[in-house]
Amino acid sequence: MTNTTTATNATPTNATNVTAIGQTEIPSHPLPSYLNPNDLGPWGTFLQQVDRVTPYLGNLSRWVETLKRPKRILVVDVPIFLDNGTVAHFEGYRVQHNTSRGPGKGGVRFHQDVTLSEVMALSAWMSIKNAAVNVPYGGAKGGIRVDPRKLSIGELERVTRRYTSEIGIIIGPSKDIPAPDVNTNEKIMAWMMDTYSMNQGTTSTGVVTGKPIDLGGSLGRREATGRGVFTVGVQAAQRIGLPIEGARVAVQGMGNVGGVAARLFSEAGARVVAAQDHGGSIYNEAGLNMPALLEHVSKTGTVAGFEDAEVLANEAFWQTPCDILIPAALEGQITELNAHQIQARMVIEGANGPTTPHADDILNDRGVLIVPDVIANAGGVTVSYFEWVQDFSSFFWSEEEINKRLVDIMKGALDAIWQVSAEHNVSLRTATFIVACKRILHARDLRGLYP
Repeated sequence: MTNTTTATNATPTNATNVTAIGQTEIPSHPLPSYLNPNDLGPWGTFLQQVDRVTPYLGNLSRWVETLKRPKRILVVDVPIFLDNGTVAHFEGYRVQHNTSRGPGKGGVRFHQDVTLSEVMALSAWMSIKNAAVNVPYGGAKGGIRVDPRKLSIGELERVTRRYTSEIGIIIGPSKDIPAPDVNTNEKIMAWMMDTYSMNQGTTSTGVVTGKPIDLGGSLGRREATGRGVFTVGVQAAQRIGLPIEGARVAVQGMGNVGGVAARLFSEAGARVVAAQDHGGSIYNEAGLNMPALLEHVSKTGTVAGFEDAEVLANEAFWQTPCDILIPAALEGQITELNAHQIQARMVIEGANGPTTPHADDILNDRGVLIVPDVIANAGGVTVSYFEWVQDFSSFFWSEEEINKRLVDIMKGALDAIWQVSAEHNVSLRTATFIVACKRILHARDLRGLYP
């Protein structure tokens, strides 16, 4: 069974608090009926971020309600035969937040704790992220409530293909282009591309990005998000006078984002002194051996058990003395409960939404620079854009050219955001939202409403 909800037509049931910045009052916004006003989850974080930026939008603020309601929400049932012959049902989502600037773009995550609120927020952050680096996409996101570690490879393929078939009515190379996210990878994207192509009756490589190279994937895509984190991190560090050589780095998450960023910082002369993932936390004051650690993670799936390090209590990870902290796992990791304990001079958000608004304020008040997710981890979608362009033209670039284009875009985007931050005396997060929201709402204003 497939259930679609168009958020813009939902019945208001509640409103968030009215706040003010200077002399400008931010109007409260009604909540759609399908949300629990007492537990908004990650979507509530996004709403607070929009409220904070609204006073800086000028005449475009009349369109701001557009940002507070996703354009389209699709909730699907994903039934499959398990290997033992029984039928299992999983809940899947695809949310298209905004498509004013182009087709939806955003990853698909497989996780047992995925919620609609989470996917809504992730799709909205994709809208901001795409606009911040000025690629011609809107924001979208997808997910399935499933623990892929409990599935066989055959069951995982069947879940992927059934989910793709169910959301096939709203995705496509010119509609909405999925990509890898938490617990999804090139193999998942290959199955999604093949399923969509079979249903369309023609090979459509551009329907997803993050594919294997031999199926139209792009060189440099796998490392792109981590490379983007490193690129903007180095640029931000230079602006605050923080030398990378000898800098102490702590990283949460050792996947394609955290692992790649940690390796690049290590190669640049920094010391990665602490690492944490779902399996535990480790520490080495002299610096973790990154090639050995990444090989260990590749073999075991976790940093736990790495011999050349001390075991660290998970809660102690946030108290690790360091210069740079990179949360690159899941959202909501830095909260008002641990923000006071963080000793870093700079936080670079590799994950989406890892810092709550209250923690944001605490860190800003303490003088900790936060390089927000909506610019820091935009390297992945930037190279996804390159992949999409290459698929349409059937002409592929060298990895050197891709990395150079990525670095140029990331540097340019951070420069513009830094300038807005200084102009308005606001955090980098608010500055990023100012830049991105103006681009999104200007497109909405130019297009008008149809009919």
